[in-house]
Amino acid sequence: MPKWLFTVLVFAKIGIRRYFRDRLAIFFTVVFPLIFLFIFGGLAGNNNVSFSVALINQSNSQIAQQLTEQIKSNKTFKVSPDINNLDLAKQKMSRSEIDATILIPPTFGDTAQNGGIPSGKAVVYYDQNSAEAAQALTSVLQGVFNGANAKLVKLQTPLSVTAQSTNETGLSKFDYTFSGLIGFAIIGLGIFGPVNYFPEMKKQGILRRLHITPLKVWQYFVSSVLSNSVVGLFSIAIMFLVAISIFNFKMAGSYFQLIIFVILGILTIFGIGLAIGGWAKNERQAAPLANIIVFPMMFLSGTFFPRFAMPLWLQHITYFLPLTPIIDGIRMIATEGKTLLDLGPQLLLIGVWAVIIYAIAFRVFRWE
Repeated sequence: MPKWLFTVLVFAKIGIRRYFRDRLAIFFTVVFPLIFLFIFGGLAGNNNVSFSVALINQSNSQIAQQLTEQIKSNKTFKVSPDINNLDLAKQKMSRSEIDATILIPPTFGDTAQNGGIPSGKAVVYYDQNSAEAAQALTSVLQGVFNGANAKLVKLQTPLSVTAQSTNETGLSKFDYTFSGLIGFAIIGLGIFGPVNYFPEMKKQGILRRLHITPLKVWQYFVSSVLSNSVVGLFSIAIMFLVAISIFNFKMAGSYFQLIIFVILGILTIFGIGLAIGGWAKNERQAAPLANIIVFPMMFLSGTFFPRFAMPLWLQHITYFLPLTPIIDGIRMIATEGKTLLDLGPQLLLIGVWAVIIYAIAFRVFRWE
């Protein structure tokens, strides 16, 4: 075995051992991403749309009583049982405790003015903060009323619409979020790891002692990348086990190609941590710079919410962030079944960033 390779493997082994002896490092690279996985997995799994409403029935008619029972039994509506007048309902709406108020007036269900057929108009009250919710609620409520109308009057509907499945499965909320959480784990491992332990090693004089040995900077960098790749794959493997066993995540692509792509992502992001941790003399210098870099990428690269929800001009900018092609590539392999051959733009952007980042890291790295 060449001497340089032996040196790299020895220091990579030391790095892996140091990681598994550090409980705080295990928490932030394994437990912390899992906490976010359970939080966002629980949110994504809750696909039921519901509205919190007050229901005030001022009519004594039979049809009003029937519709009231239907609304209460409908899972779309969460009716507050303790609101029995409009003034109290308006107070609750102003505090955003409920989305809207459904008022059934005293004349609702009156048969005198419509040839013996019950008629009436319910009113949905809302404030400006819940206008969109009220529009959706009105549409749902109209569907309930249409069912009642069909029983009372024979309606002719010459124009109609129907829904037909494409027999294709799109991305679920969890599928989309899970890829972003893997990116979150990579950025935590790749940046906060070196930012935390490099200044500490400088403070203890460990790097200074290594500097007087024949160890070269590139050997130390390669060994660090190898050890962090192993740790990163360990952390992400646990996330996949949880996602598959608890949240029914279905892997569409190849695990082997995903592993290769994740390693490339870890290598790129880890270079940012090397640059910051290698340049900083202490934690006071490293932490603010790391936060300035991490938080924009975390929120603009599609980690927690999709980039297509952003303004178009911002999407064009965020496309060129280092973390964006990593998350996009993971999502395309894991959920769309793409291969590395399909990820040419993402791989090109990752390669360009890797060259830039490591050029800076080699330039600014200091042993003490």
